[in-house]
Amino acid sequence: MDTVAFLEEKRIIREKSSFPLLWVSIVAMIMIFGSLTSGYIVSRGKQGWLHFELPQLFYISTAIILISSVAMNWTLLSAKKNDLKNITTGALLTLILGVAFVICQYKAWGQLVDQNIFFTGTGSSVSGSYLYVLTGLHLAHLAFGLSALLVVWLKSMRQKYNSENIIGIRLCAIFWHFLDILWIFLFLFLLFVR
Repeated sequence: MDTVAFLEEKRIIREKSSFPLLWVSIVAMIMIFGSLTSGYIVSRGKQGWLHFELPQLFYISTAIILISSVAMNWTLLSAKKNDLKNITTGALLTLILGVAFVICQYKAWGQLVDQNIFFTGTGSSVSGSYLYVLTGLHLAHLAFGLSALLVVWLKSMRQKYNSENIIGIRLCAIFWHFLDILWIFLFLFLLFVR
């Protein structure tokens, strides 16, 4: 078997296995967050449930992650058009916006502490603990998304992507958009389910 045929076969196998694995991971994450939000709903009636306003930075971080999805789409479209410069620019912009989202979330936790909303301890409440768990778990998954974005950006700088080879960008885009949708769900859930 020659090298070109071997590399093509390897690419096909990677593509056939990568997408199902990604979707299995996404379904598992949906189940985790589904169980946590169900527990949140059930726990609302318990003693010690505290009603409080969401930090203003959650609104800003929501706008940031929505813009990051637009940047991710631009990256994917640029790859489909063989626009190597914009692949790199779009990936970097998405990565920067992702980091800005994390910073906003971290600072939002500071706003919660300023409101005396704690994760654990004597001043904690069930509702506050759920808020930290839901947002913290989303940030943990976002760390994987940022890692994938970093790989996409580094590979784009080495011009590894083009219209024939966009599997890495497509996988990253699917996961990033899922994280975006997940945050919008969590934000609206926390905003309206009191």
